[in-house]
Amino acid sequence: MPVTGFDIEFQRLLEDGRSWSDVGAYEELRGTLRFAVDPEHDSNARITDVGLAPRNADGLVEFSSDVSIILPVDRARASGRMLLDIVNRGNRLVLRNINEAPRMAIDEHTPVDVPISLGNGFLMEQGYVVVACGWQVDAPPVPALIKMQGPDAVTPEGGPVIDRVYCQLQSPVDTLNLQLSDRKHKPYPAHDMDEADALIEVRDTPDGPARRLPRDSWRFGRIEDDGSYVADPEYICSEEGFKKGLLHQIVYTGVGARVLGLSFAGLRDCVSWIKHGSNGVESPAPGTRRAYAYGHSQTGRYLRTYVYNDFNLDEEGRESLDGLISNVAGGMRGEFNQRFGQNSKDRNNMLHQLFPFAPTVSTDVETEETNSLQRRLDERGSSLKIFYTNTSAEYHRLDASLVHTDPNGRSDVESGANARVYHFAGTEHGIGIWPPSDDANSGEGDNRSMNIRNVVDYAPLLRACLLNLDLWADKGVEPPPSSHGRVADGTAVTTESLKAVFNRIPDSHYPAHHPVPRRREYTPEPGNEHPTQLPPAIGAEFGGLVSAVDADGNEVAGIRLPDVSVPLATHTGWTLRHPDIGGDEQPLMFAGATMPFAATKAGRDASGDPRLSVEERYASKDEYLTQVREAAEALVRDRCLLDQDIDQTVDQAATMWDWVVDGSIADEK
Repeated sequence: MPVTGFDIEFQRLLEDGRSWSDVGAYEELRGTLRFAVDPEHDSNARITDVGLAPRNADGLVEFSSDVSIILPVDRARASGRMLLDIVNRGNRLVLRNINEAPRMAIDEHTPVDVPISLGNGFLMEQGYVVVACGWQVDAPPVPALIKMQGPDAVTPEGGPVIDRVYCQLQSPVDTLNLQLSDRKHKPYPAHDMDEADALIEVRDTPDGPARRLPRDSWRFGRIEDDGSYVADPEYICSEEGFKKGLLHQIVYTGVGARVLGLSFAGLRDCVSWIKHGSNGVESPAPGTRRAYAYGHSQTGRYLRTYVYNDFNLDEEGRESLDGLISNVAGGMRGEFNQRFGQNSKDRNNMLHQLFPFAPTVSTDVETEETNSLQRRLDERGSSLKIFYTNTSAEYHRLDASLVHTDPNGRSDVESGANARVYHFAGTEHGIGIWPPSDDANSGEGDNRSMNIRNVVDYAPLLRACLLNLDLWADKGVEPPPSSHGRVADGTAVTTESLKAVFNRIPDSHYPAHHPVPRRREYTPEPGNEHPTQLPPAIGAEFGGLVSAVDADGNEVAGIRLPDVSVPLATHTGWTLRHPDIGGDEQPLMFAGATMPFAATKAGRDASGDPRLSVEERYASKDEYLTQVREAAEALVRDRCLLDQDIDQTVDQAATMWDWVVDGSIADEK
């Protein structure tokens, strides 16, 4: 097997040895996992440029990954299940999204041994082994991030690969300099800093008209604070400056193509190692029978790419993962297996890895292409079980609905035998912002919105999903049916149809225009997905739809938490960018809004709010909480919520009441 070594850097007890149920205390093993894969093996055939990767004396391609393994101190008490945490830009996800651990504050100085909180311990109580294995070679050079170290492709002559790069840059402040990357990731340096054919197109909105910057108005390099110029192939600069909020889309020739797709082999083989051991490198969790993966946003798209390429068979021909949850990925894949791909790129107007969206067969009538996301899995009869879960933010980005409709949004498409599609109604991309704020980063400013950010916590739904996924993969217990808007019953509608409701709500700031994802003709090369037409020709719109809403503006389709079904506010998957960060006609990516009801009828009348006030809806706080509990119990009966999460749901509702009615804000919701 490809795992050739596990070098442990440190081993530490977590949370001072706190005992979790019958499982006991947990510890972390942190170190480096070393790999050597066969570039000629069928399981690696779809890795772009693996044939151009340097080989060792045995003809194998070597690379390594940071790895963190959280497991019971008493290995015999593990349940035989592991959860692979597909780290997002090097950051852990599972403990935050499933266990609701506090967000880890990481900067360039954060050490590898940053303290880890296990949150509410849900996974520990279940006896899970939680594995985080690095997969990004371009993540920022921060010690605490979990990264991969891999090779660049080389030409047959032994030189670096050189080709065109296409990326989008946006700043929340006016600036003279832009780094050629997203979120401080490792850029592809410009091959020729005087390249005459390099170009920048600027747009006010993702689907708006482009205007090209004159080539003599910008150059590669940086302008220092004193006004001096520094030649730097990883930056562009302009003495006229780049305006905040505008979308700058650049095409240039880069150098140094990383073999990005090795990450799929690494994660696959890490899981197989945990299950089976490898070449004398013993598994740290012997007895692991079932392996699941969780990806959020970027890494949800990563898992969709994993599924599309069917990287799940290891070199021994065994299924690696038994199930996975692709969360908040919408209908997108990404540049994870592309020559000169950018792992962090996340806008549907900049990616060509879109169709096929759905897990079952659909046809794009514009291009006459017929395909499905899970075609390769289905053709070989894979048993891999998959949940596609999305919030309202991905629906209002207008690509999530394409997971369950045809590409033009005219008809419904079912999820198939081995997949389920769930919409978490009235939620934003993350698991809710508390205390209420218009800035998810609590003052950093680059995520500031026109509304209070969405406060709905959907982590309890993810816990139920994981339990249902395990029952399905391990015992054959069918999970709840897919739950989302449908064209057939009128619950999947256009964004235009919601304007009448939201324009009546004071200060709702409903977007005048939702950017629409379009077909783009990139003409990718066969075998490496690298576009040959840059910038791409823009074609017809896709038919993205959203959930219909009730008179309050709350969504009627999908799984509705009590926040939505017994509301104190309108909860959305959209909000506009704040003027302070520019681009205030654009929806703020990934963000939603919470718009509280008036506490009293007098307050409602004074503001002209058509939504009933809290006092008109509920006789008392106790009556409201009774309705919340009943709604939570109904979700438990539907197996969309765990019984153990009912009290938390009621407690959060009580905190929400105090904020809406009394203006009191608790530290936790």
